[in-house]
Amino acid sequence: MTTAPAVLSSRVLPQTRNVTAVLVVGFALFTALMAQIEFPLWFTPVPITGQTFAVLLTGAALGWRAGFASQALYVGLGAIGLPFYSGANGGWEVVTGATGGYLVGFIAAAALIGYLAEREQDRSIATAIPAFLAGTAVIYLFGVTWLAHSVGVGTTEAMELGMVPFIIGDLVKVALAGVALPTAWKAVGRR
Repeated sequence: MTTAPAVLSSRVLPQTRNVTAVLVVGFALFTALMAQIEFPLWFTPVPITGQTFAVLLTGAALGWRAGFASQALYVGLGAIGLPFYSGANGGWEVVTGATGGYLVGFIAAAALIGYLAEREQDRSIATAIPAFLAGTAVIYLFGVTWLAHSVGVGTTEAMELGMVPFIIGDLVKVALAGVALPTAWKAVGRR
């Protein structure tokens, strides 16, 4: 029997199904909480939120499977109407609305970052930041593509509405996560 690759959560907690389930739910709730840190922008339907920071941490802390599951749970609970999205919104109309692509991107990004974390890309700042940048790029890919379709604009305009205003903030989130994860690994000791 082979063991799963070590991620931060498996280093500090026992690897059981119950613990994993609690972590999946906990990180989904953390994402919902971070979604409430919201700064709407007057020129775009996409607000600045703390969700993306939560997604970065989710993937790195849980690994690809549990990270994927946590963000899928987050999106699913919001889709059924719980006030989990930015502005305490929820419902299918949000998932299929202008920002729905970002929500789907959260799932893919958490899985990608988790995959990279399982390969120890979250252990040093030099490797964590590129991993978090890759996850952020995935969120933009899904989000901007869907935004263009949803509001009926071209790629350039969609990037101006759904990516360009967020780059600096997302770089700050990447830097924070890129320092936090290697620091946490040092605190708990490396394998």
